[in-house]
Amino acid sequence: MIHQYKLNGYNIVLDTYSGSVHVVDDVAYDIISMYKSSDTEQITKSILKKYTDVTVKDVIDCIDDVVLLEKENKLFSKDPYKNISINLKSKKDEVKALCLHVAHTCNLNCEYCFASQGNYKGKRALMSYDTGKRALDFLIENSGKKRNLEVDFFGGEPLMNWEVCKKLVIYARSIEKSFNKNFRFTLTTNGMLIDDDVINFTNEQMDNVVLSLDGRKEVHDRLRKDIKGNGSYDVIVPKFQKLVNNRTKGTYYVRGTYTHFNTDFTNDIFHMADLGFNELSMEPVVCPPEDPYALTQSDLPTLLEQYEILAKEMIKRENQNKGFTFYHYMIDLNHGPCIYKRISGCGSGTEYLAVTPWGELFPCHQFVSDPRYSMGDIWKGITNTVLQYEFKQCNVYARKECDECWAKLYCSGGCAANAYHATGNILGTYEYGCTLFKKRIECAIMIQVAKQDV
Repeated sequence: MIHQYKLNGYNIVLDTYSGSVHVVDDVAYDIISMYKSSDTEQITKSILKKYTDVTVKDVIDCIDDVVLLEKENKLFSKDPYKNISINLKSKKDEVKALCLHVAHTCNLNCEYCFASQGNYKGKRALMSYDTGKRALDFLIENSGKKRNLEVDFFGGEPLMNWEVCKKLVIYARSIEKSFNKNFRFTLTTNGMLIDDDVINFTNEQMDNVVLSLDGRKEVHDRLRKDIKGNGSYDVIVPKFQKLVNNRTKGTYYVRGTYTHFNTDFTNDIFHMADLGFNELSMEPVVCPPEDPYALTQSDLPTLLEQYEILAKEMIKRENQNKGFTFYHYMIDLNHGPCIYKRISGCGSGTEYLAVTPWGELFPCHQFVSDPRYSMGDIWKGITNTVLQYEFKQCNVYARKECDECWAKLYCSGGCAANAYHATGNILGTYEYGCTLFKKRIECAIMIQVAKQDV
């Protein structure tokens, strides 16, 4: 399977299963497109009619090159993974990451919040130190031979339970060497409670910090307000800048959400870059279609164009030594994720679990509060083995809609939670998200091509 597209002056041909990327001229582009459906005579006749400066020998030579690339499994390569996909994931019983919901409460009242302003449609709660400590023990006990373990302090707003977060990090550091483990911590925060203590501790102990900012002041403040209805932009931006400027260890991301109200979201990304943030992410809102900020079908052409604008501007800024990273354009064409990750995705419900303030286990943070997706708890472990089995089967080859998709080994079948919310089935397909994802991959590959074209 191949995918051909033209973007920013480049003719790009991607071979799905080998991952080979070919940048070709117009003649080769057309020959490749006809190669499987036409014979040499038909191809030659068509090319000579379209290109007056091309000879028969030119066409034959190009076809020979395509034949060689096919033999080398760099074009039209076969799928070597389908028969191993089920067994590959079904054997995985080791947990390597927890999303610790240390606070089911929040000091903001964001309209689009999937967590219902932090309480996940339930009671407000803070995780106790003892529950968090048990969660870390559960992770170690169920991690098998995996050495690197990941913990995300999440909410609601985790800084509303900051002292417990710090104590849990200290506890993990005190035991990790004895179990031959290495904890990697992430803090996801809206920034309202950031102070010098947070800045210093996260710099020393948090491998990653995710900072929520939607971009321009008027965009951010429209939906990200405090309990009194005041926008949060003016409070958090100086705090984010101070945290980032003092960050000498680990990484960070400034992460935004775009909605129907800012389909020109590239301006928000550029605004954040101009504020001094160079590690950026911007996600499409996922919400019921009746919500006023929900993305619509008529928004789609604008959004696809925006991703192209973003890619071209990133190339321009990089050439001016003003470059920044956009999470969805990070792609490694030489190595990339292992085949297990390409097939299985994020590992929700198997390798990755969410833990509520009272210790209940869910496949990921987007399933929390749905009793149908309760998997057990941190004391008894995973008791809903039927649900666990469903998530073990959740991979790119379990979705029929993915069979003929050229991008399937980049998205791994997409997000199970988004599929569930869009279709009622974790094995469904969130088509809107698929369209956006494929455009992002096209842009990401084009950026890598442009880097080689300097």
